[in-house]
Amino acid sequence: MRAEPLRLGPNGPDTPRLAPRFLAFGIAIILTVTGLGLRLFQLQVAQGADVETRVEQQLTADRPIPVSRGLMYDRKGRLLVQNVPTFVLRVLPAELPFEDRPDVAERISRLTDIPARKIIERLDAHTGSQYELVRVADIETETARVIAEDPGLFPGVRVDLEARRSYPHGRLMAHTLGWTGRISGPEYQRLQADGYYPEDLLGKAGLEATYEDVLRGTYGLERVDLDGQGHELHAPDVLREPVAGRSLELTIDTEVQKDAEKALRWAMNIVGVKRGAFLAMNPQNGEILAMVSLPNYDNNKFAQGISTSEYRKLLRDPHKPMLNVAINEQYPPGSTYKLVTGAGALADGKISPTSRVKSEPFIEIGKWKYWDWNKEGWGPLTIFGGFGHSSDTFFYRLSGMLGIDRLAYWAHQFGFGKPTGIELPGEAAGIVPTDDWKRRTLNEGYFTGELYQAGIGQGYNSSTALQVLNAYAALANGGTLYKPQLVRKILGPDGKVEERVQPEVIRQLDIDKSVLRTMRVAARRVVTIRHTYNLVDLPIVVAGKSGTAEFGVKDKQGRLPF
Repeated sequence: MRAEPLRLGPNGPDTPRLAPRFLAFGIAIILTVTGLGLRLFQLQVAQGADVETRVEQQLTADRPIPVSRGLMYDRKGRLLVQNVPTFVLRVLPAELPFEDRPDVAERISRLTDIPARKIIERLDAHTGSQYELVRVADIETETARVIAEDPGLFPGVRVDLEARRSYPHGRLMAHTLGWTGRISGPEYQRLQADGYYPEDLLGKAGLEATYEDVLRGTYGLERVDLDGQGHELHAPDVLREPVAGRSLELTIDTEVQKDAEKALRWAMNIVGVKRGAFLAMNPQNGEILAMVSLPNYDNNKFAQGISTSEYRKLLRDPHKPMLNVAINEQYPPGSTYKLVTGAGALADGKISPTSRVKSEPFIEIGKWKYWDWNKEGWGPLTIFGGFGHSSDTFFYRLSGMLGIDRLAYWAHQFGFGKPTGIELPGEAAGIVPTDDWKRRTLNEGYFTGELYQAGIGQGYNSSTALQVLNAYAALANGGTLYKPQLVRKILGPDGKVEERVQPEVIRQLDIDKSVLRTMRVAARRVVTIRHTYNLVDLPIVVAGKSGTAEFGVKDKQGRLPF
């Protein structure tokens, strides 16, 4: 081997020089280590207390303690709404690795028939803590057993038992009782401050909605400590005790409701219509004994979680089963409105009980003829004969005597043109036209022919079935117009009465008692002349009023349905 010669410089042997890139690399390492050291010092010393607090917050979760929703009973204590135990599937995101989501969602889908993509969308939509359970679906007992037997295939999946709303009579009282459903995003934003949670139940229709605050109760609150995997370390601490919801005793009588529905179906079948309402009220206090609306729907479907296709089918049904015909729909009241015209003419002194007014085949105004329904007329009639036979030309003349504004005044006295205030959402107000109303609405005043039509409950007039019933209840009881009532008592969680709902008076009719006595006798005449089938043969004394009204769209022959 050849040895390299030793190079000598002027000051001794030469030393090798470091390349510039090695020098830069060394400086970078020194700076990096120094920076990491400073950051470590900051985390451990300067911010140690703050980081520790954050860790504690992440491993501590507050969660609601659910309470039982209040029940509903009829006036005789029969159960109308109850809570039944049901299995519910939930997912804890912290225990379900992200890469396992598709497989787990597919397994759940095969058991529940919920598309896997819907399950993943539900998990992705959850914006809360990873330690909060996300509700996926109600499940059958067999499905719950399968998941419980092999938890390794379902990481993060929990099966809990919770109460679901159940309506034992199903369709019978669906429009009155309503239903509950999961709270929507906008509803949660609005109600979050009131103690609601993202997976909460909420009254959506009927009494379930109106009495939400009473039925729901107040959730409790507990705090639980979790380990890094989200498992509970010990029993939770109760921060706030729950308060169970209160229950309702209704004015409805289940047996009367059944009879009412049977009678309504019978009548609808005879006349060939697809929609109808039947109401029964105690005229002495406004309590509703029966409220039937057909067609109806099964509120259990909503409580169980109705499918989108089923819900769309209900909404698209031309006969509108979701609407309560008794209060949400308004129609011309027809001849039932003759109570207003007759009572108003008597009260204003336009006629007396013995006055005779000519009933003829028609009244002519210019080229227009306003016909009596029987096309023959009845000759001179008192209010008893006019009301009994329901003569149109008789009441044309009475409405002409009153004028549109006085006719409207008496209509308002009897409760037309304004919601009754019954404890159900969506009640229609109806229309009681006046001269001012027509000028504001159609930019023209009232014509005589339109006034005639208003006197028999046609033209621009519209009302709900409940308004008609309430007006006749005021006639029956001697002049007190009550607010219709569906709830009699509010019961505590122990079943004891906490509050008795007292009858509420809307007004005392501004009318002489003698006028109401005359109109009651006239209403009895409707029955005794057999204008209403054979009600006179009943073992009780019955009075009332028949009513037929045209409405809707004309057919090919130019005829309106009635």
